[in-house]
Amino acid sequence: MDNNKKIKIIISGGGTGGHIYPAVSIANTLKKRNPDIDILFVGATGRMEMEKIPAAGYKIIGLPVVGLQRRFTLKNFAVPFKFMKSLNCAKKIIQDFAPDVVIGVGGYASAPTLRAAAKLGIPTLIQEQNSYAGLTNKLLAKNAKKICVAYNGMDKFFPKQKIVITGNPVRQDLFDVRNLEKEAYEFFNIDKSKKTLLVIGGSLGARTLNTVILKELRRINNNNIQLIWQTGKSGFMQAQDEVAYSALNNTKVFDFIYRMDLAFAAADIIISRAGAGTISELCIVAKPCILVPSPNVSEDHQTKNAMALVNKDAAIKVNDNDAQNDLIDTVLQILSSEEKMNMLGNNISKLAMPNAAENIVDEILKLIR
Repeated sequence: MDNNKKIKIIISGGGTGGHIYPAVSIANTLKKRNPDIDILFVGATGRMEMEKIPAAGYKIIGLPVVGLQRRFTLKNFAVPFKFMKSLNCAKKIIQDFAPDVVIGVGGYASAPTLRAAAKLGIPTLIQEQNSYAGLTNKLLAKNAKKICVAYNGMDKFFPKQKIVITGNPVRQDLFDVRNLEKEAYEFFNIDKSKKTLLVIGGSLGARTLNTVILKELRRINNNNIQLIWQTGKSGFMQAQDEVAYSALNNTKVFDFIYRMDLAFAAADIIISRAGAGTISELCIVAKPCILVPSPNVSEDHQTKNAMALVNKDAAIKVNDNDAQNDLIDTVLQILSSEEKMNMLGNNISKLAMPNAAENIVDEILKLIR
């Protein structure tokens, strides 16, 4: 490789925060290593990455690609046409930008980009966040040079010789949450002498969690528990109205929490979906967690992610269809036992892989060399 030549890298994928935050973390780590590296993101038009990536300071180009809906809908007929169009767009982007390597972080935007890169002879690297590989990544693995994973046993999906266990990159601001408690209590205007429950349904919210919390708001309040609740956009108005109507001063409700570091710092216990990125963050944060895997994901991969923790006594799982009856009972049960709280916090901290972004960047730079 010519040492004077500027390194250029494309990072592709998105759809949810679980794909976007690791991508930004990888980009930031690349820039930290070498500020001259030129990074371009490729996402799906109209998806979350088109807003979040520029906010993080990077350029992004959108492809018209769309995902296949699992229920029957006429929109599915457009999928192959939009894919072919996206493949042509991706090919042009790659030819114009001339990257040294193309990285896929999952989500359907990565499929045409990595496919086009492989056809043009550009080395590709896949970052698979889940314990159960997504369909896109399984199809792309054949041409990938390296596959970075966060869980053991991924050779049932990918060629063993290509796999490197790196962990999932997380936001840098989460490494220091233990020192942010005072700031967190002030930021959310909550009482440090009370227990605090944090409910996060992922970046897009989660209907089941919102329904359960809405139903149980008074019970949570009556047990003297403070609530920090991220509803997502769709559940926000109803939650806000209910909190105002019931005058529940113990409850702080947000459609999106921009300072997740402070939310994690304030929390004594966390209810969350079991997306891979979120789980990696929870391991770093090291607080007791109750995971409610989403049933609306491919191959039920969130249950498999959750079980990787549950099997090590590092989290509690409540199934989506049991949440109405069991979720808040489980919260109260854990909060009543200091021993259980400590056990869950200690065990989840042992699963943290804090150097994931650095490990992935090592692999990317090896490919370029």
